[in-house]
Parts: sequence; C-alpha cells; structure tokens
Amino acid sequence: MSRRTLIIGGIVLLLALGGGAWWWLTRPEVGPAAFATGNGRVEADLIDVASQIAGRIAEISADEGDLVAAGDVLARIDTDTLEAQLARAEADVARAESEIQQARAMIDQRDAARDLAQTEYDRAETLRTRNVGTEEAVDRARSELSSAAAGADAARASLTAAQRAADAARAQAREIQSRIDDATLTAPVQGRVLYRLAQPGEVIAAGGRVVTLVDLSRVYMEVFLPTEQTARLALGAEARIRLDGLGLVLPATVSFVSPEAQFTPEHVETQDVRADLMFRVRLRVPQQLIEDNIAYVKTGMRGTATVRLAGSDAPWPADLAPTPPPVRAD
Repeated sequence: MSRRTLIIGGIVLLLALGGGAWWWLTRPEVGPAAFATGNGRVEADLIDVASQIAGRIAEISADEGDLVAAGDVLARIDTDTLEAQLARAEADVARAESEIQQARAMIDQRDAARDLAQTEYDRAETLRTRNVGTEEAVDRARSELSSAAAGADAARASLTAAQRAADAARAQAREIQSRIDDATLTAPVQGRVLYRLAQPGEVIAAGGRVVTLVDLSRVYMEVFLPTEQTARLALGAEARIRLDGLGLVLPATVSFVSPEAQFTPEHVETQDVRADLMFRVRLRVPQQLIEDNIAYVKTGMRGTATVRLAGSDAPWPADLAPTPPPVRAD
C-alpha cells in the first residue's frame, strides 16, 4: 500500500471520528415517549335480569339481539294467583275500615253514656249534701259512672285494635301489589339482549334468570401496559381506539387504572417484549357517541388503543384522528 493511500485513509478516519464526536455532542435530547399502545377488545358489563318471585312465565317480549331502552318490558310472570290474593286483601282492608267506623260510633255512644252517668252522680252527690238524697243513691251513681267510663275506655281500645288491623290489611295488600309489580321484568339500563335464558310457560324460582343484557351505558376497552408507562398515565387522559375491520378511530378517556400489577395475561399481545408485570387500564368511550351510533356497538370487537402519557403535548398522529362511523341507510 502506497504512502499516499495511507495518508488519505488517515484523513478520512480522522474526519469520521470528528464528525461522530460532533454529532454526539450536539445530538438532540430524546424525551420520553408521548404515547403508549396496547391491544384489547370492546367490552361491556353483563346484567342478568331475574324474577324476584316464583311463578310461570306468561310472556317474554325480548329476543336475542334486540336493543332495549331502560324501562322496556322484557317479560311477565303469571299473576292470576296474586290477583286473587290482592282481591282478598283489599276485602280485608274494607272490612277493617268498617270496623273502625263502628268503633268510632261505639266511642261516641260510650262517651254519651259516661257523660250521663257523670251527671247522675253529680246530682246524687248534691242531693246527699243537702240531706235530700241517700248514700245508697250516691253509691249506685258512682258505680254506674265507673262502668260507663270503663265502657268508653274499652271502645277506644277497640278503635285502636281496628286501626292496627286495618294497617296490617293495607300492608298485606301493598306487599301483594308489590309482588304483582315485580312480575313485570323491565330493562334496568339501555342494552342489547345477549341471552334469552327461559321460555314462556316455564316455571322459575325466585331469583331465576330470564334474560342477560349487555349494558351499553358502560362500553369500554381494557388494555395492559407495563409499569414504566402506567406510572405516567393519568385518570382522564386522552386515548384513541382503532377498531379492527372497520378502520374506525374512536375518542376515549382513561377511566380506571388497576392499583395492582399482574402477570401479563396469555391473550394479551404487545408489540415489544412482554414485561413480567402489567397494569390493567380501562378506556371509556363517550356515552353520547355510543348512543348516537348504537347500531354499530358490538362487544368483542378487537382493536388497538393508544393513550397519551403525562408530560407530553405532542399532537396526535394523523392516522389516529377520530373518524365518523359509517352512515346507516334507513
């Protein structure tokens, strides 16, 4: 190798080393990541609609897949026996109220008799003090007064007993009416019927489940993030959910971060090497967005969630801008 070649090689090496040193000294500081990403699926809570009373199912008006609003009737339990019991209880109430009226009339009668006995006693006592009446007449008037007063007290006790009986009859009627009301099963929330667990004509026990609803008032996605990312995650932080297949990007917020770490579930996939411990993070989709596009909400849809980490104001990537759902043809 010639001397000229060695000199040129040395110069190139020196330039390369100098350029590397200059880049190292002037390189920009790399800040922490602005976003964290995880895979998950759309989920919602399940609600079992069950009967509070035992009986035969008269009808079920909801089928699997039906969308129901809060308060919609889902099923009815036969109430013929309860209706008969209610009629008997209402008759007991009417009889007890009649007895109350009789007791009040008896009080008026007994009070009048006591007042008369009091007047007779006062007259006998006055005559005795004037040496016109006898001691025997006073004793007899005193006895009649005591008897009349006892009769008045007994009449008032009868009124109290009649009122208590009426209260018990009314309570019995209210209880039966409540059971009749419970025989109509309604949707507690807006949701979609996932399972129909019984059929008309079946006899179910108290607590027997009739339908299972997907609670569409609480739609969310759960992802698992490693410790270093979870430490920078704030409740209420912005998030984006990209649904597989539809290509939709939905806005969301962080509504829950588990206080306990756990080993990565087997069904969770991460882009990097799986960490030993992960934190469960729940992302809520705005309820108004769910209600406006209720026909497209389906649990189990998989997708990718991206959340903004604390300490970063970087703009969202263009491909994560929220997109409107497809237009439904009416």
